[in-house]
Amino acid sequence: MPDDSTYQSPLASRNASPAMQRIWSPRFKFTTWRRLWLALAESEQQLGLSITDEQLGQMREHLDDIDYDAAAGYEKKLRHDVMAHVHTFGDAAPKAMPIIHLGATSQFVVCNSELIMLREALTLVANKLATVIDRLGKFAKQYRGMPALGFTHYQPAQPTTVGKRATLWAQELAMALEEIEHRLSTLRFRGVKGTTGTQASFLALFDGGHAKVDQLDELVTEKMGWDKDKRFAVTGQTYPRLLDAMVGSSLGTAAAALMKMATDIRLLSNRMEMDEPFEKKQIGSSAMPYKRNPMRCERMCGLSRFVISLVQAPYTTAAEQWMERTLDDSSCRRLTLPEPFLALDGVLDIAINVTSGLVVYDKMVEANLAKYLPFMATENIMMAAVQQGGDRQELHEVIRKHAIEVATNVKEHGADNDLLDRLGNESGFKGIDLSDVLDATKYVGRSPEQVDAFIAEVVEPIRDRYGEALAYDPTLKV
Repeated sequence: MPDDSTYQSPLASRNASPAMQRIWSPRFKFTTWRRLWLALAESEQQLGLSITDEQLGQMREHLDDIDYDAAAGYEKKLRHDVMAHVHTFGDAAPKAMPIIHLGATSQFVVCNSELIMLREALTLVANKLATVIDRLGKFAKQYRGMPALGFTHYQPAQPTTVGKRATLWAQELAMALEEIEHRLSTLRFRGVKGTTGTQASFLALFDGGHAKVDQLDELVTEKMGWDKDKRFAVTGQTYPRLLDAMVGSSLGTAAAALMKMATDIRLLSNRMEMDEPFEKKQIGSSAMPYKRNPMRCERMCGLSRFVISLVQAPYTTAAEQWMERTLDDSSCRRLTLPEPFLALDGVLDIAINVTSGLVVYDKMVEANLAKYLPFMATENIMMAAVQQGGDRQELHEVIRKHAIEVATNVKEHGADNDLLDRLGNESGFKGIDLSDVLDATKYVGRSPEQVDAFIAEVVEPIRDRYGEALAYDPTLKV
């Protein structure tokens, strides 16, 4: 049982997946620190510093067995988290103690480990975004030709199809995926830069050998899984904090796209056209047993709003970094780096679940469209009457008067839409098959063909890029 006497973040207990929590966990961070120290020591040995194989061997043997109690004790005494872990690592690898962190500043492990965590977390987000797009592609294909009432200003407008609407959601998610992929493709490693970014300490270690210092930077970068050309050319004490803001903005883009989709599903649920998956024993309301609330989409919206709200703070942090660095970034970044990832991860898991099991009520979709279809058919009716010899302006006025009266009766009295019956009794429309104009497929334009093109041009390339990742099936916590 969790400790119920202390605050537990709902991002961990209710939302984020184990995979995302692992990336931002203390274990991932501190074991990455040790791997960075090992990479630094190995590279320094390769370039001629007096570091023994025995020292490196001890370091390799203790990359994962961290004594957290000892580290906490050191931090309480030293008031410095990095030095606390240097001493803890040194206790486990005593022969290596003299050379652990040799020439480095705290941000060697802090910044580089955070960049590794960002890379891992962005990759997970990309995989899940691609999965949602894949699910929406399947849904859109299934409902590519089903006519549905379209809306502008949330007022009835020209018909679309259920599948075409899903492609609008998927297209925004594809744009968000492009943003995440761009962040990944341009992400750079801080590398070995020293206290203020001048590499002065390493230059001293190598007796003024500039080439060796640059080689050291390259070697450590490659040992940590980055291409040597993917290093920041220059840094201050930290990597540029503007990167955090750019990453946060990309996450906010994804959150906005997911929130838009979830909001549409909530609106369609109210119209009884579509529902998110609903478990057999799920309770929609404690007071109203009949209710089937879109709780998952509501949670998507709430968490997405949280992600969007965190976009501003990293920009402010980046703007307020004085000269080579100030420490006012640290406490804020402990929240603004992991939390948008944890929240968005929860949104994505819900989105995958929802888009894998969307329920469409065909008859309600048809009935809701039928209420307005006579209004939308009036232009076709008028053109048919003109072809029979009618006066376009006179016919327009007849339709306009009846349409206004019918709309008033529908809104004020709940009456049925009897516009076609009224027009059938007008001499100008005699001989026109008014029932034929109620074929809703005549008014959806190229919606089915647009769905096909979207799947071919956007969804299929994403499926090709992400392959096995699309098989992910989340288990929702709540």
